[in-house]
Order: sequence, then structure tokens, then C-alpha cells
Amino acid sequence: MPATPADLARRLERLAIETSTVGHPALFTVGESRALRGRIAGAHCKSLFLKDNKGAPWLVVALEDALLDLKALPGLIGSHRLSFASADTLMAALGVAPGSVTPFALINDTACRVTVVLDRTMLEHRLLNYHPLVNTMTTAIAAGDLLAFIRDCGHEPLIVALSR
Repeated sequence: MPATPADLARRLERLAIETSTVGHPALFTVGESRALRGRIAGAHCKSLFLKDNKGAPWLVVALEDALLDLKALPGLIGSHRLSFASADTLMAALGVAPGSVTPFALINDTACRVTVVLDRTMLEHRLLNYHPLVNTMTTAIAAGDLLAFIRDCGHEPLIVALSR
């Protein structure tokens, strides 16, 4: 069974990572989430779950307004050609549904199959916002604490200047 938001909260607490979470109506896109600006402090981010043409899964996380070119991305991150993964592949790898893709879902990738890529510019912000496994909440976390969480999940993220 995939982790729940309560499981995630317990994991973060065990790591002594402080977060704040706000509930809201379901948000499926960056455009929809813009309604929260001013209500939730910190940088708002987007997470893309991709697969390369060899089937390897990739989680790419950047600021919400970052322009990511899927054709140029392989050259920046060392992958093969990338495309969006299916909902079934997403659920199998990260245990979340479309619209809820988040670095917090790495809690479900216990086999560490997913390669994680974080935009360097995003990590320059003090607070970052992501869905905590469901798209009816947003959780703010310090950038350094996000890295600690990802590493505790067994992943060493690639930190790359992705946005243009």
C-alpha cells in the first residue's frame, strides 16, 4: 500500500523536519494552483514524472514557472529521450495519482528505481511547496529539509540548472 499523508507526516516528524500544510480544493495543474498565491508562503513548484525511451523513470522538480524543454532535458540530466509516463506507471513507481506528483512520493519508491532531478534555482528558495501525496493539500518545507527527506528515502538527487 502506498504511504498516506499521515505516514508522510510521521516520517517527516521522525526526521525532525518541520513543515506546514494547508488544505484546499483539489488542484491538478500549476494554473489551478495559482489561486493559492499569497495564502501559502514559499516558492510554488511543479513535479514531472517522466520515463525515458528505455523505460527508466525520472522525477523532475522545478519552480512552477520554469520552462522545461523535454527535448533538451536529456542533454542536461544524462537520460535517454523523455516523455510523460502513464498514470499506471506513476502509481506503480511513486504510489500517487496524476495531479499529485511530488518529491514526497519518493517515500513509496523503496526500491529507489526513480532518478530524481532538482532544479538548482528552486533550491535557492528558503521554503518550497509540494502536495503531500494528495492534491487537496500543499506542504511547505525548507529546501535543505527537502534534500534530507529525499536522501532518507535512499535517493541522491541530481541538482541541475534546468530552467531557462
